Amino acid sequence: MGLAGKVALVTGGARDVGREIGLALAGEGATVAINYRNSKEEANRLVEEIKSTGAAAAAFEADVSDYEAVCTMTDQIVNDFGQLDILVNNAGYVKPNRFINTAPEEWRTQIDVGLYGVIHCCHAAASLLAASGQGRIISLAGDSARVGEKGLSITAASRGGVLSLTKSLAKELGRDGITVNAVALGLVETGHSDKEWLDKNMAKIVRNYPSGRIGQPEDVAPTVAFLASAGAAWVTGQIISISGGYSMVG
Repeated sequence: MGLAGKVALVTGGARDVGREIGLALAGEGATVAINYRNSKEEANRLVEEIKSTGAAAAAFEADVSDYEAVCTMTDQIVNDFGQLDILVNNAGYVKPNRFINTAPEEWRTQIDVGLYGVIHCCHAAASLLAASGQGRIISLAGDSARVGEKGLSITAASRGGVLSLTKSLAKELGRDGITVNAVALGLVETGHSDKEWLDKNMAKIVRNYPSGRIGQPEDVAPTVAFLASAGAAWVTGQIISISGGYSMVG
């Protein structure tokens, strides 16, 4: 896909969907910077796995809700690898709850990570991606941002902001050679999933999915790799659903 010689940053990249994205980008020849906050051990294992394939990778600790920490991280990536060409905003924080039962401190954390985290990373990376001449920004969001979802009102609100940011930055940064897109996900089973709840409710859940199943992390990575590639040079400002047909938004 033309990613040889490119450097990619994947936020929240140590586990689950982020891990699969890092592996996919490395498999296409990119050098991968794996960002983590708490998952140091998993991040280091992933780096070693990528290196075992002959690709280059390194782990970088930073809380994306802290703008200064993000700037320090992007500076270190450029110091280590010489450039930054691809930003994948995957880090997030979700705490399902009925809106009337939520508290302000819960709102703040979800919005700080889910929305401000993306803003911070985009702002810190924009000039570096412009220097690349073929920069890519790909942000992951739940499709609740477009169709709504019970128990995810705050997450949906923060991700809705990400979708609006995606469209605005696509218009603003296009002249700098940067494409900006978002991937909107249906329910993806991860290590954070409530396995007991999923097992109990799976039959009811999959009735909403024409594909007949919920997603797995490996379902997401190929589309992200495409959006990062030269083949997607004329794709920008788009919200692409990977949802097994759960949502069909024109």
